[in-house]
Amino acid sequence: MTPSARVQAAIELLDAIIAAARDQGAAADTLIARYFTERRYAGSKDRRAVRELVYAAIRQLGERPRSGRAAMLALAANDSEIAALFDGVGHGPAPIGASETAAKPGVAPEWMLSRLEKSDVPGSEWPALIERAPLDIRINWLQPAPPPIDGAEPIAGLPDALRLPSGTNIEALDAYKDGAIEVQDAGSQIVTLAARAAPGMRIVDLCAGAGGKTLALAALMGNEGVLLATDTDRARLSRLAPRAARAGATIVETRLLDPGRELEVLGDWVGSADCVLIDAPCSGTGTWRRNPEARWRLSPDRIERLVETQRHVLEIGAELVRPGGAIVYIVCSLLDEEGAGQAAAFLGRHPGWQAASLTLPAGRAHGPGIRLTPGHDSTDGFFVARLERPC
Repeated sequence: MTPSARVQAAIELLDAIIAAARDQGAAADTLIARYFTERRYAGSKDRRAVRELVYAAIRQLGERPRSGRAAMLALAANDSEIAALFDGVGHGPAPIGASETAAKPGVAPEWMLSRLEKSDVPGSEWPALIERAPLDIRINWLQPAPPPIDGAEPIAGLPDALRLPSGTNIEALDAYKDGAIEVQDAGSQIVTLAARAAPGMRIVDLCAGAGGKTLALAALMGNEGVLLATDTDRARLSRLAPRAARAGATIVETRLLDPGRELEVLGDWVGSADCVLIDAPCSGTGTWRRNPEARWRLSPDRIERLVETQRHVLEIGAELVRPGGAIVYIVCSLLDEEGAGQAAAFLGRHPGWQAASLTLPAGRAHGPGIRLTPGHDSTDGFFVARLERPC
């Protein structure tokens, strides 16, 4: 592909990503993979260059742009080399018209910036929300210790975590194939520690998804006890079993839940769990570094629906916890209505329950829990609270 053709390919991909964000369709990574599956002539350098153009445009634009061309024009406005590739030659994009306007750069939509401000996320930290995320891994001690990994650096306060150089092909490492390491952001590892998982415990990972935190819990439990992973998404939950097998996590059980009828499947766990970890569905405002187009998918109505879902799963968790046990409530969101406000509302509905004091390797006290932010902690953004049931 010529450099101009790469720009045109990025425009076409951005058009598809914009439409998918508007209609809640496939993620950007999925669309990029499909695009190049249909264009086998594109070499690895072409794919890499186009991908970098696409994500550079996405990160620069807080508001969903009207078109892929407008998005690329925003890059061209600050890069004369890209602007010169709008030449109309061959498969390149048409020359820039005198009346054409580029999409407006920004961190997030204005209504979202207002919510971040109300949630005490200072403007000085906003740029970090869309910076490129590092590659973190968790050492899985259920398997033999992995050999040293070139360029790996320790992460303060997390003896089981390493940060790898950007661009590391993790899936090519023998340690990954053998299940000795798992890709997991340092922030995700940190908030999982709030469960205080130990051998012999009975723990439910209520919104387990594909099981990243489930596997971390299994390692903390030393494969002793009972660990139940549940979710309402069959496709996501189905990915957990092979991951658990690779990791050597033998105590993991899975159950698919029916939305709105979860307790019918969990009746044998009512009042018996030492801990229920709830990594609740949320806006993902703390993970824009990894999924920057997620900003284009959000709306006030969508957040309201997520807040109601979070309230619902918290009530399920309350039914499962034994006296003296705890809910560990986690969201990868920086919005108070999903984090601190949601946890405080739960405590208000449940007299006697208390928010436990947490000491974690990173984060700052926020409401009844702790919040981590990319700007302060160099992790994804999270809120976590440990809500303990009275004895």
